[in-house]
Amino acid sequence: MSPRRSIPDSFDPEIVAGIDARLSAAERDELVHIPIAIESGSRAWGFPSPDSDYDCRFVFVRRHDDYRSLWRPRDVIETPLDPIYDVNGWDLGKLIKLMVKGNAVAIEWLQSPIRYRFDCGVADRLLDLARAVTDRAAIRRHYYSLAKTQWLRLDRGGDEVSLKKIFYALRPVAAVAWLDRHPGEVVAPMAFQSLLDDADLSMACRLEIAAMLERKAATAELGRGPIPPAIATLIESALAANPPAIVNQIPPEERRRAADRVFLDLLDELAPA
Repeated sequence: MSPRRSIPDSFDPEIVAGIDARLSAAERDELVHIPIAIESGSRAWGFPSPDSDYDCRFVFVRRHDDYRSLWRPRDVIETPLDPIYDVNGWDLGKLIKLMVKGNAVAIEWLQSPIRYRFDCGVADRLLDLARAVTDRAAIRRHYYSLAKTQWLRLDRGGDEVSLKKIFYALRPVAAVAWLDRHPGEVVAPMAFQSLLDDADLSMACRLEIAAMLERKAATAELGRGPIPPAIATLIESALAANPPAIVNQIPPEERRRAADRVFLDLLDELAPA
């Protein structure tokens, strides 16, 4: 299989063809080039349900003249949303600016194991930029805030919750823990299992998570139930901990110059005629 494309055998071929068609239509209708198109969401994180929709995200590059206009086109391309397809993308410049500021989602797109189109060279250069200049404190805040929001959002009516939604708090908690264990790193693994493999978890917690993952892969709904005690303790302890001090030593103007250089180089290479 080409390194530019990596699609699991479990994916519905007709749906994949539909995603490919949407990407080609976006290139044709918007006059852009799409070097990266990946799957995001629960499928890429590693805990999909059988009924999970397809969350394709892509990075596009417009023509040179579009970036020189006072009336630039939008930096987002959206395709019609329906119960199966969720396909939209960001302009390369938007992705770089958000990534440098500490947007973890932008960095995750560059790591997805599920790839409809993937220029490895472009992704590697963007990840190198992230490692060099991204605001690491902002990345950690993103994951911590996401974990807290998802945990508080769980509807605890009658001491029971939607069990599948526990994963949306667990994954960012695991990402925060990974960053704390790797103080020199900015790019946390996207895959949930990679985060778990590196985590300091009790055996009870690992067994609870493994059992829930197995059930989630087999059924559209895990139903409601009490939060497993080991998982509740893990999440609440993580949210109660004081974050370590993280200081970004790179001046903002230096980060912007580095981002500009990467953007302009990639624009010269990728912009359609």
